Amino acid sequence: MDIQKAASRLAQAEQEKTPIPPLTSGAEAISVEDAYGIQLLQIQKKLQHGAQVKGLKIGLTSKVMQDMFNVRTPDYGHVLDSMVYSEDKAVNMDAFIQPKVEFEIAFILKEDLQGPGVTVEDVLAATDYVVPAIEIIDSRIENWQFKFEDTVADNGSSAGAILGTKRTSPDAVDLAGVEMTVYKNGDVFDSAKGEAVMGHPAKAVAWLANAVAEYGITLKAGYFVLAGALSKAVPFERDDVFTADFSELGEVAISFAREGEKV
Repeated sequence: MDIQKAASRLAQAEQEKTPIPPLTSGAEAISVEDAYGIQLLQIQKKLQHGAQVKGLKIGLTSKVMQDMFNVRTPDYGHVLDSMVYSEDKAVNMDAFIQPKVEFEIAFILKEDLQGPGVTVEDVLAATDYVVPAIEIIDSRIENWQFKFEDTVADNGSSAGAILGTKRTSPDAVDLAGVEMTVYKNGDVFDSAKGEAVMGHPAKAVAWLANAVAEYGITLKAGYFVLAGALSKAVPFERDDVFTADFSELGEVAISFAREGEKV
């Protein structure tokens, strides 16, 4: 696999808002190592142009998401400063190709986490606080018809994040037992518990710290980590408003607008 060429194809798809066929549908074989190399090439180029890494996302951590995309292994992607949005403003839908939203718990780190060998206890000790979060995912691959290597190469299908404002110490709550209720336009839409993410969302963060260590990456103090969706990813249409109530962790909400509308 020519990873430089593949990275350029995905970058062009993102820029032009035009999806491409899966990389895995081509004649060249693509390994998981190739896929992460393609992801890192795209991130490095953006960093060279002034972008900053604000956090990382973990994807495909819950059974419902693995079933949705027919995969069995988590993946990860980077979240840059340009991808962080505020609850106070509607998000411009035209910035994406085929967006969906996911509802997650985010860990904000006060200490570095460097694998291998990171444990759940290490994650909790290194976490300053947790917040409810919404991740915007978007695929540069046509119709979301990807294999695991495609979504890895495509930055874990990451496209944006909104963090809630209520800060909770990870020691003050049973994160596995946190109950989430999602409202769509004011009506109950979905529900799940924190344990949907690998039995405990901190397990996902530990997995991430150990996985990125293979590429010389450290989860740095000040980063946030999106620990993975508790329930299925949801397509989003103009004027839809989703609010996720994470019980004792508080709420987080998102809405969309079109280009030219008030955002």
